[in-house]
Amino acid sequence: MKFIDEATVNIYAGDGGNGIASFRREKYEPMGGPNGGDGGKGGSILFESDENINTLVDFRFVKNYRAKRGENGRSSECYGAKGEDLILKVPVGTVISERQTGEIVADFKEHGKKALVAKGGKGGLGNVHFKSSINRAPRQFTQGDPGEEFEIYLELKVLADVGLLGMPNAGKSSLIRIISAAKPKVADYPFTTLQPNLGVVKIDIQRSFVVADIPGLIEGAADGHGLGHQFLRHLSRTKLLLHILDIAPYDESIDPVLEAKAIIKELEKYSKDIANKERWLVLNKIDLINDIDKVEKIIIKKLNWVGKVFCISAINGKGCKELTFEIMKHVEFEKKNKL
Repeated sequence: MKFIDEATVNIYAGDGGNGIASFRREKYEPMGGPNGGDGGKGGSILFESDENINTLVDFRFVKNYRAKRGENGRSSECYGAKGEDLILKVPVGTVISERQTGEIVADFKEHGKKALVAKGGKGGLGNVHFKSSINRAPRQFTQGDPGEEFEIYLELKVLADVGLLGMPNAGKSSLIRIISAAKPKVADYPFTTLQPNLGVVKIDIQRSFVVADIPGLIEGAADGHGLGHQFLRHLSRTKLLLHILDIAPYDESIDPVLEAKAIIKELEKYSKDIANKERWLVLNKIDLINDIDKVEKIIIKKLNWVGKVFCISAINGKGCKELTFEIMKHVEFEKKNKL
């Protein structure tokens, strides 16, 4: 199934039912009083997060959602039935905002959370409420209030502890395959990864973290070029970014340092918050380099890199175990400080 991570829909909460004007009509009760009941409340629209759903694809096919209207009031002071609420399921990680204002109305970070997004209208009053000592036969009643209506924007942000970023063919998919049980497609041509892949990396029985393989970026991604711009948003929730750099490109004219600078530029252009996240440099394909220490020093110097640096081979796993242990320590440290 195609990964769908955004959608725009219209939601309409149910209108409240109308109150009615009614009078008692009973034998031997010629002066029967008012007994018009109230209208029922309109159904509301709620969203609920569900970990069994992975995309927003259903919202691409159905654009309008309506909750039930409340029933009108009845005689004998009977209330109209309440309109049934409409509960819409979304993946964990979904952010809902109002389209016109951009205001965030719900952010689902856990399974089973519910949020009221559009309230149903209040039911109208029956004429029984207007009875008084000077108005014993009121004919007044009120209409039900309309339900809330919104055009909303749904955006799915992948919930992962670690985000992998880099140019196409940097080896992100190969890395996620070797350190987790995820099996993303791997090939020798650019843009193999067309959608984010999540992998759970288990250090031991009770220690694990989630890593997201984000489609490769290209220059101009923040402006909408290539594939990666569609998925930059998924990096916003991560605690750590791994900048995967191919130090043995298939084309000798490709400069890994220039590619790294292009990625950094795109991150800064897209979001300062993402660009300022903790980021480690991971030099991949060391199995193809004779003097890795020399290459490492050259790259660090040209990039003026001051953060952590790891040298790995995502094909044979060299250095990957050490990398995952360091990631686990960092993730645990971040979670502990957040508490």
